[in-house]
Amino acid sequence: MHGRTQSLRRFACTIAAIAAIFPCTRARAAEPTLNVATMRQVATIDPRFQSYNIEMVEVTGGRFWKPYASNAQAAAARDDRFAARAPIDLHDGRLRRLAAALAPAYLRVSGTWANSTFFADTDSPPSAPPAGFKGVLTRQQWRDVIDFSDAVDAPIVTSFAISAGTRDAGGHWTSEQARHLLAFTQSVGGHLAASEFMNEPDLPAIGGAPRGYDIAAYRRDFATFRAFMKRTAPDVAILGPGTSGTGADAASLFKAVAPHVDAISYHYYGAISARCGGDRTPEAALSEEWLARTDKTLARYKALRDRFAAGKPIWLTETGETACGGNRWAATFADTFRYLDQLGRLAKAGVRVVIHNTLAASDYGLLDEQTRLPRPNYWAALLWRRLMGTTALDPGNATRAGFHVYAHCARDTPGGVALLVINSDRNKPSELVLRAAAQRYTLASDNLAAGSVRLNRTALTLDAADQLPPLAGEATTAGTIKFAPATITFLIVAKAGNANCP
Repeated sequence: MHGRTQSLRRFACTIAAIAAIFPCTRARAAEPTLNVATMRQVATIDPRFQSYNIEMVEVTGGRFWKPYASNAQAAAARDDRFAARAPIDLHDGRLRRLAAALAPAYLRVSGTWANSTFFADTDSPPSAPPAGFKGVLTRQQWRDVIDFSDAVDAPIVTSFAISAGTRDAGGHWTSEQARHLLAFTQSVGGHLAASEFMNEPDLPAIGGAPRGYDIAAYRRDFATFRAFMKRTAPDVAILGPGTSGTGADAASLFKAVAPHVDAISYHYYGAISARCGGDRTPEAALSEEWLARTDKTLARYKALRDRFAAGKPIWLTETGETACGGNRWAATFADTFRYLDQLGRLAKAGVRVVIHNTLAASDYGLLDEQTRLPRPNYWAALLWRRLMGTTALDPGNATRAGFHVYAHCARDTPGGVALLVINSDRNKPSELVLRAAAQRYTLASDNLAAGSVRLNRTALTLDAADQLPPLAGEATTAGTIKFAPATITFLIVAKAGNANCP
């Protein structure tokens, strides 16, 4: 018996030694299985959920965030943040065609510069801004905005001037400028869908507000603004507060106006760009920590909403890769993971509208501001528009670190389900099991830092006639579907039979 025990001990030691040299691999976790027929509805978004911003300074012309010309210029960018630009040509054929392809949407014309822009309600506008203003918006420029809005099916969202030039002797905001702009808009057949009072009231000094502007002054001015809008343009939705931070000032501003708005609005940038001293790196563009910042900021605003304005819808009225025009990789495929992941997260959380900054200015524009050619985020936006419906569904527990799954009713497909599958892991493929046939649309690039992207191995470009290419899917059968590292895939299950998708 003693000898047998010794033998067993020697055998166990041998096995242990072998295991130390050749450790056993863990059993691979089973791939998540999606049952698209039973996914429940979790939220409904606005048909114009995915929207975009054209800055007021683009409309008037002026100094805006200077695009990076090359990596070598990045170090000097902090000393040369802005570049002068002529007013945007809103009659440009390519710009209109590509914007119209994203319809229906909202067109937000606002931004920091709008806070101090004078509307010249005359056919002979001044050559320089009047005292208390920094820019001039002409009748023709605003008429062009209205015409563009109509042509591309994107109703206007805006804000009004609040700088020293809009105030009476006591420093109180007056509605004269807003009255002129609204009256002219109506006179030419235009319409505003929604308006914030001012852009980012938690940054009053940067935004052109009078010296010493505080929460009490904002509360007083907002009350004047709201009363004016209810009398003059009662069909225009009032948004607010439109703050960009989550600190004590933003919370106090929120508390001051939230009960008196039609929808809660906020701005979100996960960080600031290198132009303004930011230290983000392209290596972090796909990280879980970076992508999750969207949820953390929304959670703070939701908590404030639930406390002070329970049940009111939430709009994210300005967002992009980073503030101050975006980093260099905002124009590349690396940022498309943030762009689509953000849309997926916010839609699932019930945010009604997301307005991207910008359509075609600086590095975070969907289009190159010089050529108007699509960047990777534009192609992502176009696929979202064509494939994802307005009903967000619960995909279950398919999401895990480095692999995110979002589900919606498929657009214009009764009973159909659309899946957005993001493999943000740069090195590892991933899998899931789909017990239904689908059409697959996979975005990929050989270089995440490139400004180009492929759809199912075909480069996405405009054709020789400047037309959009067909965005064709590839048929997949029911079973295990594989997703390569650093790829984004839409799956359309036309015959899902989901009763939540009539």
